[in-house]
Formats: sequence, structure tokens, C-alpha cells
Amino acid sequence: MTRVFSGIKPTGHLTLGNYLGAMRRWAAVDQHRADALFCIVDLHALTVDHDPARVRRLSRQAATLLLASGLDPELCTVFVQSHVDEHTRLSYVLECVATDGEMRRMIQYKEKAARERERGGSVRLSLLTYPVLMAADILAYGTDEVPVGDDQTQHVELTRDLAVRFNQRYGHTFVVPRATRPQVAARVMNLQEPTSKMGKSDDAGPGIVYLLDEPDVVRKKIMRAVTDSGRDVVYDPEARPGLANLLEILAACTGGNPSGLSGVYESYGALKRDTAEAVVEVLRPVQERHRELCADPGYVEGVLRDGAERARALARPTVDAAYRAIGLLPAVSDSGSPSDTGAVLNAAR
Repeated sequence: MTRVFSGIKPTGHLTLGNYLGAMRRWAAVDQHRADALFCIVDLHALTVDHDPARVRRLSRQAATLLLASGLDPELCTVFVQSHVDEHTRLSYVLECVATDGEMRRMIQYKEKAARERERGGSVRLSLLTYPVLMAADILAYGTDEVPVGDDQTQHVELTRDLAVRFNQRYGHTFVVPRATRPQVAARVMNLQEPTSKMGKSDDAGPGIVYLLDEPDVVRKKIMRAVTDSGRDVVYDPEARPGLANLLEILAACTGGNPSGLSGVYESYGALKRDTAEAVVEVLRPVQERHRELCADPGYVEGVLRDGAERARALARPTVDAAYRAIGLLPAVSDSGSPSDTGAVLNAAR
């Protein structure tokens, strides 16, 4: 069976972009057609200045929202990255295969490092190397497919490069994964800055619709969305990105086509009203289920505990094999003989 892995970083409250671009597809498609693993990648949240209590709070909220969006622990594996040591074990091995030049060419590193320097802060080494940890997240599970938005494609390409290089140098160890993308709303843009992604790391702002926003808040944000100075409703992402963003959001919520929907409306106001109501209705069941899960925190904790246990069992044989392949001595078991997990490298697949 095809194995799918994807993760979500707890650096902010999850947004409509996270849901339409990733989470909804994970629940509706990926968990049903594949052996799917979905991870709260909390270690990645440590690459910039952060409040430890907030990271813990957002990690729990992200896990709860993943389940509220329809992920079923009977069909997929939901877990927290830091609960599975194999991620960091493999990351260092892959750092010994990656190059400094590869890391410094990563677009997100350049952008985030520049922002840190503008604020007068220092750039953490983990910000430079975290794409290798992301590669370890993926490769540890023998992943075939990584469903991502456009902004993460470069990271999957790096993962592929590292897997191929390791396999060529040290023997075949890793599956070489591929990125997959949803056709509509792969990248939902900020309602006030439609050339920028609707990012959860932006702490606040009228351009971001959060999954837990009240319906009236959602309506207000969408009715105030930036469009342009024109009057006709046309789908032109290059010339009219604000309008195109609204059409893509409406299409993603209703199952329509952005170009086709543009011919339905004669005014921006009508488009905004319909888009707002469509978003409210899409978020309604997620919010209702989130409230139910918050009332039963023990259930969420149990899902994460069981998910981490299964993830460890899946990842350990691959990581142990990578250690042996690169030249590290195998650990000695309690019986006095080297432990050998190579025979079960693909047993869980």
C-alpha cells in the first residue's frame, strides 16, 4: 500500500489555508487510500524565538483540530514528532549527507533569516538545518507521497536528493518520495495581502481566517478582503490576485471551478457574501467536533500515545538500517548480541 506522510507545525493557530490546502484532503482522500501518517512537527517550531508554553498549547490544539477535521485514528496515524526519537536520530545522519550550500539555498531559510536579522536578532543554527530534519521526518517511514502546498515543494525535492545520494553512497536504504498537490486552493492567500500566503505564523490580522474564528468574524474578514479597482468579476491570478483568491476559496468550499464561478457574479459584494457563507459552512462541522474533543482531552492524549507507538515501530527499522549503512556499530541487546532489525525493515509496509 502507498505510504503518505505529512506534518503541520504548531507555530500559530491553524488557518483556512491549512484546512483547504491540506487537512481536508488528508481526511477525505489520503487516509482512505493509503497507509497515512500525520504529524504535529513540534521540533520545527523551535527554530525561532518562541514561548514554550505556547508551543505546547498550540501542539495540543493542532492535534485536536486534525482529529476534528476528520482524521480517524482507526484509518491513519496521528502523533507528535518529538514523541518519536527516530526523527532526530535520522536527522543527524542525513546532515552528514547534506551540504552547507544546499541548506543556504533554501528559500524559506533566506526569508526567515532575513526577517530575524531585520529585527536585530540572531539566526539559530536549527533554522538552517531544519530542512534536513524535515527530510528525516519523511524518509524514516518509507514514505511514497508527501501532500504539500507550493511553498513546501523545495523541501520535498531536497528530501529526494538526500535519499538518492544516501542510497548511491551507502546502499539502498530509503524510498525516494514524491510531492503531491491538490488541484484547487493549494495555496490560500492572505485576504489583505493577496500576494502572500495565509500563514498561521502571522499572529493576528484581518487577512487571516482561523479555523476557530466565530462565524461573524469570518464574515467580517472576507467582506473586507482586498480585491482591486476594477468592477467586473474575472479570474486572473496574475493581474487580479485578490479577486482570484476569493474565487479559489469559494471554489474549494463548493466544489466549483474558479474560472466558471467568475461568470456567475456581477459584483464584488455578491462574491464576497457567498464566499463568506461558504467558508462559515465549511468550518461549522470542524468547530463543532473541536468543541466535543476539547471536552474529552483523555481521548486526544490516547490517540497521540498510540500514534507515537505505531510511528516508532514503523520508523525504527529504517533508521537502524541507515545507521548500519553509514558505518555505525549496531547497538548490543540485553542478550549480549547485536540487535538486528534489518530483516524487518519493510515488515510494517
